[in-house]
Amino acid sequence: MFIDSHCHLNFPELKQDIDNVLANMRRHQVTHALCVAVDLPSAIQAIELANTHENLYASVGVHPDYEMENEPAEEELVRLALDPKVVAIGETGLDYYRLSGNLDWQRERFRLHIRSAIACGKPLIIHTRSAADDTLRIMREGKAERVGGVMHCFTESQAVALAAIDLGFYISFSGILTFKNAASIRDVARDVPLDRILIETDSPYLAPVPHRGETNQPAFVQYVAKEIARLKNMPIEEVAETTCQNFKRLFLSQPV
Repeated sequence: MFIDSHCHLNFPELKQDIDNVLANMRRHQVTHALCVAVDLPSAIQAIELANTHENLYASVGVHPDYEMENEPAEEELVRLALDPKVVAIGETGLDYYRLSGNLDWQRERFRLHIRSAIACGKPLIIHTRSAADDTLRIMREGKAERVGGVMHCFTESQAVALAAIDLGFYISFSGILTFKNAASIRDVARDVPLDRILIETDSPYLAPVPHRGETNQPAFVQYVAKEIARLKNMPIEEVAETTCQNFKRLFLSQPV
């Protein structure tokens, strides 16, 4: 059994074929998936999907890549997060790779998401790219450890992973782990304790080997688990069971 801890089933590439996507999940023993928002309209769509399908969950948040005329309000995020199928705030964070110039708005938005997560008592889904130092600094300043969360689609160093774990966060690996040029990320995955790891697809993007070039989907999360099992020299069943337990502990507050 596997759980895809981060996907975008409300994106057109997957939503238009949602019945087949969900059927493929079942065929490949992917029992649940978390549909992650990137802006407020997608948050509403994610909530609708989660309330239509018992095995789906949703998050609410605005991605750091999305420059907006009107920034989200804390009250709005908290209100949307009241839905029982919403299990997290995000994705949020910092991304200095695609954007440049004065990014104070991005940092302020990140702080707002941390405040919102603390206000509603739900964990954070954090995106960071080329911004690890500022991401960790703002997490510490905002007391993000009060709710914890996950560093999604992790591509940073072992030092960043350990710093996030020290703040009570999990590290989530995607199909990037299977890419030929991802040796440094594999080194991190080898060293991160299994009880702090989640697996994800970030679909419809980043399809793992052997499906590179295809539209990614939650059914493919098994390949991330297989690579972690190979790196750690352990049965894939152990990786599947532990990452499912980690997901339930973080997002569903279930003792395991």
